[in-house]
Amino acid sequence: QVQVAESGGGLVQAGGSLRLSCAASGGLISAWPMGWFRQSPGKEREFVAAISWSGSATYYADSVKGRFTISRDNAKNTVYLQMNALKPEDTAVYYCAASKSGYIATMEINEYDYWGQGTQVTVSS
Repeated sequence: QVQVAESGGGLVQAGGSLRLSCAASGGLISAWPMGWFRQSPGKEREFVAAISWSGSATYYADSVKGRFTISRDNAKNTVYLQMNALKPEDTAVYYCAASKSGYIATMEINEYDYWGQGTQVTVSS
């Protein structure tokens, strides 16, 4: 059974940094694209970043481009999201997800099959 678990969230001041980790197990994780999404209270879950199985292709939402970096270590079945220059509007629950879609990488939430429980990121002004 595939399991996905996020860690690394917390409280940080605006302009600060956090690194989220996503540990996955139970499937051919190293062959699947992975993604990060986030959800704020009262808003729909939105795409943040995605990475191909090899790590050679990455995609970002415009709102985080240049500030966030997604990466992966397939030997550890772990995906990371380095978040720099954080803003109060980045406050959300961040979710990691794995996709069996067969795409190189995808920004479409419906293409993701396995989700973690989420980790809270709070950015104070």
